[in-house]
Order: sequence, then C-alpha cells, then structure tokens
Amino acid sequence: MIRLVALLAAAVIAGLVAGLMALPLIGGAGVTARNVVQSFERLPETMDTPPLPQRSQILASDGSVIATLFYQNRVEIPLQSVAPVMRQATVAIEDSRYLDHNGVDVRGTLRAVASNTRSGDVQQGGSTLTMQYVKNVLVNEATNAEELEAARGQSPVRKLREVRYALALERRYSKPEILERYLNIVYFGAGAYGVEAAAKRYFSKTAAELTLPEAATLAGIVQQPTAFDPIRNPERSAKRRDMVLARMTQLGYITKGQAAQAALIPMQVLIKPTIVPNGCTTSYAPFFCDYVLQTIRTDPAFGDTPESREAFLRRGGYTVRTTLNPKAQRGAFEAVTDAIPINDESRRAAAITMMEPGTGNILAMTQNREWGTSGRGKTTYNYNTDRAHGGTIGMQAGSTFKVFTLAAALESGISPTEYISSPSPNTFEGFTNCETGASFGPITVRNSTGQGTFDMARATAYSINTYFMAIEERTGLCRPAEIAESMGVFLGSGEPLLRVPSFTLGSMEVTPLAMANAYATFAAHGVYCKPRSILEIRDRDNRSLDVPDEDCTQVISQDVADGVAAILTGVIDGPITGRTGAAMSLADRPAAGKTGTTNESAAVWFAGFTPDIAAAVWVGDPRGGFAHPMKNLTINGKYYDQVFGGTLPGPIWKQSMTAALEGTDPTPFTLSNEWSLRPARGVTSMSSLLRDPKPGEGSDEFVFDNSAKPTATAPAEPPATGTPDDDSAPTVPEEAPVAAPE
Repeated sequence: MIRLVALLAAAVIAGLVAGLMALPLIGGAGVTARNVVQSFERLPETMDTPPLPQRSQILASDGSVIATLFYQNRVEIPLQSVAPVMRQATVAIEDSRYLDHNGVDVRGTLRAVASNTRSGDVQQGGSTLTMQYVKNVLVNEATNAEELEAARGQSPVRKLREVRYALALERRYSKPEILERYLNIVYFGAGAYGVEAAAKRYFSKTAAELTLPEAATLAGIVQQPTAFDPIRNPERSAKRRDMVLARMTQLGYITKGQAAQAALIPMQVLIKPTIVPNGCTTSYAPFFCDYVLQTIRTDPAFGDTPESREAFLRRGGYTVRTTLNPKAQRGAFEAVTDAIPINDESRRAAAITMMEPGTGNILAMTQNREWGTSGRGKTTYNYNTDRAHGGTIGMQAGSTFKVFTLAAALESGISPTEYISSPSPNTFEGFTNCETGASFGPITVRNSTGQGTFDMARATAYSINTYFMAIEERTGLCRPAEIAESMGVFLGSGEPLLRVPSFTLGSMEVTPLAMANAYATFAAHGVYCKPRSILEIRDRDNRSLDVPDEDCTQVISQDVADGVAAILTGVIDGPITGRTGAAMSLADRPAAGKTGTTNESAAVWFAGFTPDIAAAVWVGDPRGGFAHPMKNLTINGKYYDQVFGGTLPGPIWKQSMTAALEGTDPTPFTLSNEWSLRPARGVTSMSSLLRDPKPGEGSDEFVFDNSAKPTATAPAEPPATGTPDDDSAPTVPEEAPVAAPE
C-alpha cells in the first residue's frame, strides 16, 4: 500500500514539475519515479505536532490583567467553538474534496497541474488542507533559516515530505480533528494566528459568532494574508470574499440568495477591528511587567539555560499571577508623577518599590516614566532594579545606608543609650581594610547642620555623619556590609558592596528594590525574603506549574532588627524637634524610616516601613547625578535651592503608603529587644528611646540651624519638615552616573 501511494506521489510530483509548478529539477535527468519512491520511503512516517504558541497573560494578585504577551497572537479553541459557516467556508475555498481523500488528493492535484499548464502560471495549488496543516507545523517549528526554507521552499523534497506526513496524520486523526488543528494554526494576517484571534482582530467577536460574510472574508485571507487584508485592501478582500461565497454556493453550503445578500455588505461596514495590546508597553505597570519577564529569563526555575527560558516565554499559553497590588501600584504611580510629571522640564526621575515584609512579595514598582525607546519622559530602563533585571548600575543611597551600621553597632554591643561626641568636621584615623588590615589613612567628615554629643536615637533622627563614622570605626567595615548583603543589597552591577569608610554614608550604587527589601527585613524582625514577583503559573490546560516559593531566612537577630526598627520610628514619629523624617508621619498608623541625601544632592532617597509595607524612593537624574545635581533648579514649577531626602522622596513615600494602606486597619509595631526600645508612635515619653544626658555630657552642644531647612517644602506641622538630611563625606566618589539614558 505504501509503495502504491509512493508511486502515486511520484506521479503527482512529476506532474507538478511538468506542469510548471516552479519546482527545480533534480540532476540533469529530472525527477524519476524511482528517485521519488526511494526518497519517499526514507522519510519518517510520523510528525510531531507540539503545542502551538499562544497568548499569555500576566495578572495582578487580584486576578486583573496587567498585560497580554505573545510571539504569535493565538487562542486555541475546539472545533465546536468555530461557527459552522466558518468551517464550510474554509473547506470550500481551500480543499473542497477534504472529506473524500486520505490526505493526498491526486484528482485535485492533477486538475491543478492541467490548469497551471494551460495558463503557464501557478493559479491552482495541489496541496490538500491536511498538507497545508503539515506545512504550517513545519514552518512553526523551524528554529533557523535553513529549516524555514525547507518548510517553505518550492521543492519536490518538501512536497514529498508533506505527502508522507499528511498520509500519516490522516491515519492518526479524524477529519474534524485535523480541521480544528488547521483553523488554530493558520495565519490570517494582521498578526492574527488561528481563527479565534482573527475573529477578534477583524470583527471584535469570537469565532463562534462569525456570520456568513465574515467567515467568507476570513477564509479568503489565508491564501495571501497581506494582499487580502480587509483593513488595508478592502476592495481586493471583497473580491476574494465573493469568490469564497461563489464556491460555497457551487458546493451547496449556501444558496445563491444568501451569497448575494452577503456580498452586498461593504467591507468597510463589515470590518470592526480590535487591536490586542502585546507586551508590557501599554500596561499600567510596564516596568513591573518587564521585571516579571526578566525574572523568568534569568531564574533557573524556569529552565536550565537562557534558551530554554526564552522558549518558555515563546510557547506561551500561560497565566502568570503576580504579587502586584493594583491599588498600591496606582497610588505609587500617582505619587511619583504628582511630584515630578512625566515630561517635566527638569528631566529628573523618581522611582519607588513597595514590598510586603516577611514574604518578599513586590507590591508595587513604578517610576515617573512611560515605557518607550525615544522621547522625553520615556525609557526602557527600570530605575528600580539592577542591571541583570533590565535596570541600571544603581544610585548612591546616601544616609539610608546608616541602618546597616546601626544593626552592626547593636550587634557588637554598642549601647543605644551611649553618648558619643560627634563634632563637625571630624577626622578618623582608625579605619582599616577588614581583610588585609591595611590602614585607610585619615578621613575627614562633616555634618550638614549639627554637632554635639548624641545617642543612637538622636544621631539617627538628625542623621549625624560623624556619629555614624565613629560607630562604624568601632564595628569595623566588614560587618555592616555583610549585614546589607545578607538583606539582598548588592551593587546595581551585581558586584559585592565595597568595604570602605564611606559605606555608612551611602556611597554604594544600589537600587530601590534592594533598599525596599532591606528595610522590609527590619520590619520582619530580621527575616530576609528573596524578592518575589510570581505567585502562580498555570498552563493552557490550567495545570499549575512549579514556581519558587517564599525564600526567607533569619539574617540578623530579632533583638537587633527590632532595636533598629524602634530607633527608626523615632525619625518619623518621635518628639525630637528637627528630626529629618517628621513630615512623613502617617495620619492613622505608626511608621519607621530614614532619609538619604548624597553629595551635592546627586541622589536623594527615603526608605521606610510599617509592619505591613516597606518602600524605598529614589529621586535623581538618569543622565548622572553628579553631572546634574539637584540644586538651583525648578521641578514641577517649583524652585529649589537644593533637594533633600525629605523634600521629594519623603512625600512620595508618604503619599504612596497612604494610598496603599487606605481602608486597612492600622497595625502596631510589636518590637522585642534587650534594650527595651519601643516604637515612638503614641508614646508620650521617649524615655525608652532617649534618656537625659548625664552630667557633663550636655546634649546642649548640639546646634541645629532651622534656617537651613528648605522653606519651599516645609509645612506648618509637624515642625522641621523638610530639614536637610546630610551631605555625604568627601570620600564619596565624585561621579556615579546611573548609566540609564532616557
């Protein structure tokens, strides 16, 4: 039987060549029957039919759609979900003898040969619908140019392969099954693969709802999708539609009256197109969306190699439910764009990441930019993330880094109630390389506005540089950096943090995501959780796939973490006049946080948390903070002599937190530590955080110059709003560009 079919195939192929089907000759003598038979018998009898690429959806945590992604815009559906008239139109125009042959229609092929011979051109094809399906599968599975040419090229070998596979498929599947597969794989133009996507693209409806004129239009497109595109070429498409209607009439699928009625409808009236957004670009959370894709591309959980992870995305058909909280995301975007509009003349950028302590879940990630490759206010760089996840090399964090020195100090036994002399300027000569023991030499540091003798709470509230340099000198340089790295903080380039004296002043270039997660670790009593953006992935059959679970580790003791948290609550809610975080006090709940300002205000930050949410905000210039410092400039119509951590990042943080927590019950801090440090909110006496100075210590040495605060941002209540945070030490590098052009 197989040899008989092979002989028939030989006749078909030879006829195609003789009939000017544009097939090249093999050798000088042409195609012989023996060669064809031998080639045919050597071909595999079966063909793999892997799942087709489909659309994937990325969802927020509540199930709402963030983005739709596809390499091929396709939604697979069963044949029962295709209107009967669409099935009839397809068979009528593509393979009217579909129900009568076994995959190879010799009669139809010879008829095509005769027609093409008479015309001297290729006007009729000899491929059956089954053979067309085979060709589409081979094209779809091609991984390189050679395989693609083999699937598309006009050659006897290709035809032989299609015949062989078509015969095998007809034995394996029923006619309805093959028709279903064909309708799901075939390209209908305008980016629509499969009949369901095509119905949506051209008529804004499902394939089950297609009418006769719509079905005839779609069936007519397949032969030449560009030429018969009803949107771009309505007249040619209408003629092709009428040809389909005529063929359906000849075969008895419809009456002449039905065909005439359908042909009366102008194509411009018939077409009601819908464009399906593809990718993160049009999402309301484009940078978070891209972070999810970058996570899949870089995480071995989704494939052992970059190629296999890319194939995971290419196959599609997945529903990815993420950690994103839509309310938090929209509130954060409103906050950054209220502070600095997208197209602001200053060109300054603002970015914020919000996280859930104790889980690693990313709740929001946004910036005052649109996703795009050109134009002011557009970028494809995610200012919240590191280079490996589509971001930048990071930005200097300023005094938000002082929390790591606080933790190291408490851990090493330095008492929070110990008063330390902190003059300005002050020279430090005791710093040594924590690995080699080599001395760094004398380092001189100054404070922004104050000097005196401080305990931890006051020094943190005022962000006293010389105090933190003094305790860092005592802890050594290794442990503060080790604590930061244990909380996921590395350079934006992915490299380890530098063990240098300016560490505590925030000379390291890091990301808002890393800082938000570090502060979330303090909120979670010292438990660090790896950042997590994906909760669940389901495939096209609704089967759940393995995704990374919460990955949490106790990296510092609860004593130390809660001690730091208690001190940070005093920055926002404590009674100290002139504290840097006073303006960030939330209306209905306690909070903790820290401002950060680098040399020349090249970058300004605020990082903070409640028990429920941690967030970090960066504001700066993507072109390079030291080349474009935030001094003597106008932002959003308002002039600033200098921008500080409490000027813009702090209010962005407060507005974002307020929006995200709206409608939720306030959660109190529950802090337990050996120093009996308590949260500041609601405490009338700060005796647990602050003690009166001992005789001779005299905190009256501290001088705070209220005139130095930026009056442009200082509301009436609470006092000291927008107080300058601090200027980093001269040891901070002079230039640290973000390397993220707009």
